[in-house]
Amino acid sequence: MHLSVSTLIALGLTAQATQIFSNTGTTSGWDAINQEHSGTVREVTNVVYEGSSALKMTQIYDSSYTGRYHSEVVKDNAYKRGDTGFYGFAFRLQGDWQFSPAQSYNIAQFIADFTDSGCEDWMPSTMIWLEGEQLYTRVKTGSVCDQETVPFDSLATVSAGEWHRVEIQADWQSASTGFFKLWFDGEKVLERSGIATTIDDDRAFQFRVGLYANGWHDDGELKGDQGTRQIWYDEIAARTTFADADPEQW
Repeated sequence: MHLSVSTLIALGLTAQATQIFSNTGTTSGWDAINQEHSGTVREVTNVVYEGSSALKMTQIYDSSYTGRYHSEVVKDNAYKRGDTGFYGFAFRLQGDWQFSPAQSYNIAQFIADFTDSGCEDWMPSTMIWLEGEQLYTRVKTGSVCDQETVPFDSLATVSAGEWHRVEIQADWQSASTGFFKLWFDGEKVLERSGIATTIDDDRAFQFRVGLYANGWHDDGELKGDQGTRQIWYDEIAARTTFADADPEQW
């Protein structure tokens, strides 16, 4: 991390400054680690993108379990309405990853606690996920009690057993004045401007990176026969410039 960024965080300056963070594939420095049911988050040294460590996320399907399947690291205060930022990470699917086109596996999300709303509990806004070999994302607009989800489908083809990079730039607005961009392995695969990119609420959203096997819960079953899933993550950041959020340029 650059000295100027570290100084900002240490001094605890404005809300915009406290959004800036980076992690080089370690379990330290996160506001929380979410390991549900048999899922795990481990710091490993044998499979890395850069440096000496990476995060290995594992989830295991259980037909008798009805809860959710998160294995994620959590950074608070990733954005509020009106913020603009870059968010990036590198990820690698296990080499024998079974691509199931009918089932979703989320790999990163922005989420906030709306249990006081009377119509939601924890609600994600933007998510990034896989369906089969394809990468998807979305924005969510409207209000927490009247949400509209806008998906962006089949943005890129993901390969198993090799590292990929994702970067997002977002201007988080609830009116049609925002923009949303996504790069995959250095290529811009999505750009939308003059759109709403978040809901009309000013609370802070978390940035969570990790394996969330949401299809297992939402579909009520495992599709295919690969009930153990693993994804590695490295070089995770939220920054104010593209270069500082791009794992390739650290």
